[in-house]
Amino acid sequence: MGIEVTGILGLIWLFIVIWAIVRTAQSPAGPVVKLLWILILLFLPVAGLIAWLLLGPK
Repeated sequence: MGIEVTGILGLIWLFIVIWAIVRTAQSPAGPVVKLLWILILLFLPVAGLIAWLLLGPK
């Protein structure tokens, strides 16, 4: 049962990170800021998502 739960939680986390990347790409922020946030979300998914939720472009 542990593998199935981990896989489902991983998929949910993947969808959340993809959603954050799409929201960042659609934001009115400048292109450099968008690129930096997307790179942070890709390379630091957990810390990046938390930082994006707190400090990201609105």
